[in-house]
Amino acid sequence: MSVVVAIKPSARKRNAKVGTAVFEEGPRREFADREAAERWAADLSAGDGHVWIASAHPEDGGDVDCYLLSRATNAKLEAAYDKRRRRLREDGATQRSLDGA
Repeated sequence: MSVVVAIKPSARKRNAKVGTAVFEEGPRREFADREAAERWAADLSAGDGHVWIASAHPEDGGDVDCYLLSRATNAKLEAAYDKRRRRLREDGATQRSLDGA
């Protein structure tokens, strides 16, 4: 039984190895089983953006069994937000409402 995996745009944006693979071989892969697809995703994630295999919804109606996914986020912006929160917490600053009360 083979497993067909479609690569979602979020995975291509988050992981450069995935983008290269799509460019060279197209947006779908076929594997012998789900475990082989999971190993492929783990290899792609090593040292780059995290990607994973998720089962397609039963009512999806497509010809794929799974998707390669990622969260397409801007890690630099997320880190900046966390840094600001830490700084505010460390300075002992208190949060005020907009009306100054």
